[in-house]
Amino acid sequence: MLRIRSASALRERTLRLTLTDGTVVERDVQDLLLGPVFERLRADDGAFARARARSGTVTWPGNLDLAPETLIWDGPDPDDEDSRRPEPFLRLRSPSRATR
Repeated sequence: MLRIRSASALRERTLRLTLTDGTVVERDVQDLLLGPVFERLRADDGAFARARARSGTVTWPGNLDLAPETLIWDGPDPDDEDSRRPEPFLRLRSPSRATR
């Protein structure tokens, strides 16, 4: 089962994830930071930058995390995970967001 080995915050609300099989993917997680629990991560670049890999997923101080299957697969783990690799980018950045 693929999980996240390391994580680092990039520009805006994008994470670079190294998976347990060595695959490196980048994910724009802006749309996943919903609700008041993630308000600080949406508003504070420094808080978002404190992302770390822990227990196979990404965590932030304050017991915040995102499910690894959402970060890796954009949903549940696939049944045929052994033969399937994650796409390098699940969410393409829109031109308007990329230029901000």
